[in-house]
Amino acid sequence: MDTSPPEPRLSALYQELILDHYRRPRNKGMLEHPTHAVSLNNPLCGDEIDLQLLVQDAVIRDVRFVGRGCSISQASASMMTQLLKEKSVPQALVLAGRISAMMQGDAAAATDKSLGELRALAGVSKFPVRIKCALLPWNALSDALKSSA
Repeated sequence: MDTSPPEPRLSALYQELILDHYRRPRNKGMLEHPTHAVSLNNPLCGDEIDLQLLVQDAVIRDVRFVGRGCSISQASASMMTQLLKEKSVPQALVLAGRISAMMQGDAAAATDKSLGELRALAGVSKFPVRIKCALLPWNALSDALKSSA
């Protein structure tokens, strides 16, 4: 398997995608009547996220977040919310595991098409200090869903 770094053009596209989600976050705001809610922060860098989910019949019907912090944490939250709508709770937890594996440098996870745009964050695995930034919304998701299981 090829583990060489992405082509410069691909890397630049990934950076643009991350910046686009940071500048124009999707699904940012509060849900009116969430069934699940959790707040997490990363005290090392100051990233914060408040995540709300509307889960009905074990399916995530809606998801929103409010947060502040670096481009990586906020882009990860934005991309995550797009991917989660209409996913079952077990599917969402599997995705959280795949993202975690990707952040730990798992090459197969980095090419997993089920992660969609989130694959743009694969390069973060080379910067251990930033891994927690990318995983913050996913940790919030896991906490929210596991607390109700």
